[in-house]
Amino acid sequence: MSYGRNDPVPPPPGPGEFDIRFSCRDAAEGWEELCKHAAGNTLAAWRAMRTNPAPVPPTKRHHQLKGALATAVRNGRPFPQWQIEVTGGGRLWYLFDVDARTVWLRCVYIGHPKATE
Repeated sequence: MSYGRNDPVPPPPGPGEFDIRFSCRDAAEGWEELCKHAAGNTLAAWRAMRTNPAPVPPTKRHHQLKGALATAVRNGRPFPQWQIEVTGGGRLWYLFDVDARTVWLRCVYIGHPKATE
């Protein structure tokens, strides 16, 4: 099955878990690639987004982005933008909507994103 914008990242959330959705088609395609390259680490990242998308305290591998990347706008509203380092170069960037209990997966990188260099 092919996923795109606003589609859920399966399976659906369980009780108390956060809904994870693709923000765009590129994120869905990147997710499929990352799953092929690092299945176990991608599953661990999925679990983190599902159960604890904004850990306190943040870790070196799971934290809010900094500077201009610290927030991003979705549907006219700014949200905190977080990153999970899945592999040495692979990254997940997502928005965290506390009120809707939804994680919007924005960018999936197989290699290190140039925007953070």
